[in-house]
Amino acid sequence: MADVRIQMKNNGPFVVSGPARFVDANGDAFDLKGKEVYALCRCAASASQPFCDGNHGECGFESAETAGEA
Repeated sequence: MADVRIQMKNNGPFVVSGPARFVDANGDAFDLKGKEVYALCRCAASASQPFCDGNHGECGFESAETAGEA
């Protein structure tokens, strides 16, 4: 099985890479158009929810957690 990686970008989105399947609350899959890398919004300012559209830079979102803080 291939690895799926989720990376938290400082002051930005979660970047998901690998063959992940992303489903909504009803269990319906989002059409990722064959992409194996996509970004999920953390700032809640994206017009493309749940995906990132870069608005975290405009809204002043700040987040830089590290694994050592968990």
